[in-house]
Amino acid sequence: MNYLKSIPFFYAFALILTVSTFVACGDDDEPEVTQMEESIVDIAVSDSDLSILVEALTSANLVNALSAEGPFTVFAPSNAAFVALLDSNPDWNVLSDIPNDVLSQVLLFHVVPSRIEAADLSNTYVNTLNTGSLGEAISLQVNVDGGVTFNGDAIPTATDIEASNGIIHKIDRVMLPPNVVNLALNNGAFSTLVAALTDDRHTTDFVGLLSGEGPFTVFAPTNDAFQALLDSNADWNSLIDIPIETLDAVLKYHVVGGANVRSTDLVDGQEVTMFSDDTATIDLSNGPKIMTSSIQEVGIIILDVQGSNGVVHAIDTVMLP
Repeated sequence: MNYLKSIPFFYAFALILTVSTFVACGDDDEPEVTQMEESIVDIAVSDSDLSILVEALTSANLVNALSAEGPFTVFAPSNAAFVALLDSNPDWNVLSDIPNDVLSQVLLFHVVPSRIEAADLSNTYVNTLNTGSLGEAISLQVNVDGGVTFNGDAIPTATDIEASNGIIHKIDRVMLPPNVVNLALNNGAFSTLVAALTDDRHTTDFVGLLSGEGPFTVFAPTNDAFQALLDSNADWNSLIDIPIETLDAVLKYHVVGGANVRSTDLVDGQEVTMFSDDTATIDLSNGPKIMTSSIQEVGIIILDVQGSNGVVHAIDTVMLP
């Protein structure tokens, strides 16, 4: 698709060029030059490969927000990244085909309200300016294993572009805010959970269910947790050895429907009802844990990974109802 857009005429005046200030000096002195740094928006305007990003920020009325003091970290998609986004939806031929509210939330997902340099990146989640429909900051995954990726598959093409109000990392994809299913798909530590949810023996469409409006609270067992479950039964060498009725009931025991329960909402002794209609009890006496109906003590090891339709907490044990 050919996608040629010019920067709006008024925007040319937003480009702040290097300003040199000459300080009075003696005849034998060289004049002192002070350079004014450009803001994140100024840098984007001056980069021809970010022209569609500039147009998107203008359409979504986010120019002033990213011209503020900050500091911000902006993951800036290239023009090719925006073209790929438009090509992904048959109803989107030009940027104006994307509803402004959708465009605004996507763009805010590319902004972190703090400064993060490339050297500071690690395997973690960071909160973005996208608050989604739930009013909570949506989490952006950073992965540095085998090369840096953001949100599962966005790759940096240039890093540490300095601005007066933050820092820019250029990326090769437009990142879409993840739901709870995407959060699991994007993190290799949950690959066994994903395999369990997508087992073709199921009569329950877990992916479709958890891709719905929600909100959901998912207690997500890690790969190590699933391996410990398999090791607990001599007849279970892989997920396929677990009867599908058992697997279905176990997975339903890890989801709370109709609630976005973050760590600040947890109360010691609180009873939580899962999709399976079985209950579990929150124990905060010595670190966050869950006591299952089968008398397991389950550690919550990562808290508050926020998606667009719910929140995920990683746990160290597969819970048995």
